[in-house]
Amino acid sequence: MPHAAQVVAPTTAERVHSACAHADSAMLALPGLDPVPTSVHLLRQCGDIVVAVPMNSTAAGLVLGCGPNGSPAVLELTDQAPLDLRERVRALVWLRGWAHLVPSHAQRALAAAVAADHPHPALLDVGHTSTLLRLVIDSAVVADTSGADSVDRDRLRDARPDPFCAMEAGWLQHLQADHADVVDRLARRLPHALRRGALIHPLAIDRYGVTLRVEAIDADHDVRIPFEHPADDLESLSRAVHALAGNPFRGGVHRI
Repeated sequence: MPHAAQVVAPTTAERVHSACAHADSAMLALPGLDPVPTSVHLLRQCGDIVVAVPMNSTAAGLVLGCGPNGSPAVLELTDQAPLDLRERVRALVWLRGWAHLVPSHAQRALAAAVAADHPHPALLDVGHTSTLLRLVIDSAVVADTSGADSVDRDRLRDARPDPFCAMEAGWLQHLQADHADVVDRLARRLPHALRRGALIHPLAIDRYGVTLRVEAIDADHDVRIPFEHPADDLESLSRAVHALAGNPFRGGVHRI
């Protein structure tokens, strides 16, 4: 009986969720207006993303004027590596849908609900200097060095961010600062021609593998090295990273 193909990377929907969770900046684009930065953004499982914009902004006024039908909108989010790299951007996400103004009587309650999952200090400004909008998502696109992939709202609703998403930044910073030896052993899995004369950094860790950023003389390259098996908890993740750093590579190298 043939074996099922081994999953070596997150799905597009999972990548969107994780990138949105990592993103520290986002811009909301509405018809006829310059994009406006959002101070808060949270992608929810119900199929919308809650964002905060300045209360007196033209964007808030436009959405209010559209009434219950809302306004077509695109939210662009930038996922940046938590390291000092030549180019920190890891991925861009575009969420397309319809923006609706949250009624004034529901603003604080929604802010409290968002804070339960995303305790951002800017939520304290809601109802004072900022207002909340709901972008009901129709589709999403995520782009990185491999290209762009799209996903519909149903698959997005069924997906979750990577289970280690919240801890990833600290791990990458720890690897970079205190475990150059581990990064060096991981880098030995790359083709010699790719790493010759290059600076190599840990760019991402998820339950399926590790991604390295190769800063070569001519360009940057992001390379995914998959685990033999997806990690389900911290113990299995630690074992998987040490296996990659200490054992001969058997699964191939996958550019992303």
